[in-house]
Amino acid sequence: MPKLDLRKTLKHLYRPSAKDFSIVDVPPLSYLMMDGHGDPNTAPAYAQAVQALYSVAYTLKFQLKQADPALDFGVMPLEGLWWAADMANFTQLSKADWDWTMLILQPDFVTAGHVAAAQAAALRKKGAPGVERVRLETYHEGPAAQIRYFGAYADEGPTIARLHAFIAAQGRRLSGKHHEVYLGDPRRTAPAKLQTVIRQPFAR
Repeated sequence: MPKLDLRKTLKHLYRPSAKDFSIVDVPPLSYLMMDGHGDPNTAPAYAQAVQALYSVAYTLKFQLKQADPALDFGVMPLEGLWWAADMANFTQLSKADWDWTMLILQPDFVTAGHVAAAQAAALRKKGAPGVERVRLETYHEGPAAQIRYFGAYADEGPTIARLHAFIAAQGRRLSGKHHEVYLGDPRRTAPAKLQTVIRQPFAR
């Protein structure tokens, strides 16, 4: 039985157009999550969160596959929810003022018990700091606009501004947290070739 590939199942959320903005209604989805604050380029808490999330995600994947090959699935890319007290000027604020939740999408058959077992195993084998703070939570984003962006993370500002203008032109207002899905690995990919889904929920 082929392993579950949520990138294909949810292609409209993970491979949107890079040319045009699109509107989606994101259903309730289950994620591994970890919260933090500060500049992702310099805050030790950010690097710790990413390491802890991947430690749990890969341990969980292998434990479930070993228990039942029918539960095999591909580990999804890292995502981030970003916000600040002043969302109207979010992109102009110092990154040190940002709050964030980093997350990795999970299949709907993953339970809190599965995650607890993976956390315990990851702590035994890797001792990754912060693993105990990873949680499984359902997040319902709802209506949102998005686009697939190519380029360095530091240069996203103009694309985010155009996305916000697109939402306003539809007669809607920004609502919720700025959302990014990191489709590329910055350790192995040139900044100009990085792909990121940039998503912003809205309210009518």
